[in-house]
Amino acid sequence: MGQVEKVTRRQKIKKRSKTRGQGTAEKPRLCVYRSLSQIYAQLVDDGSGVTLLSVSSMSKDNKTISGTKTEVSRAIGKQLGEKAVEKGITKVIFDRNGFRYHGRVKALAEGAREAGLVF
Repeated sequence: MGQVEKVTRRQKIKKRSKTRGQGTAEKPRLCVYRSLSQIYAQLVDDGSGVTLLSVSSMSKDNKTISGTKTEVSRAIGKQLGEKAVEKGITKVIFDRNGFRYHGRVKALAEGAREAGLVF
């Protein structure tokens, strides 16, 4: 499978997953993006088009996290979950954004669940 086919496959899956669940203020969408070296996660209220919370491995306070990319992803998920619980958000809709639920995406989800998010 070539690079172009991978990208179009992910875009099709991403488009399909958008129809399954839209985030609200009470139950926002946890959107995950994974690049080759970084991971990003945000809670989105699709009704008003607002990002409620955003965490990434690129932010200044997360540059000190060391370990493998999977370990960093778990820490990012935990951090996102803790911040969400502080804001009073406990239930979310998980949007893996077309990425397979494996490796770093799975580690981020497990970290968020450990911190108290339910999905």
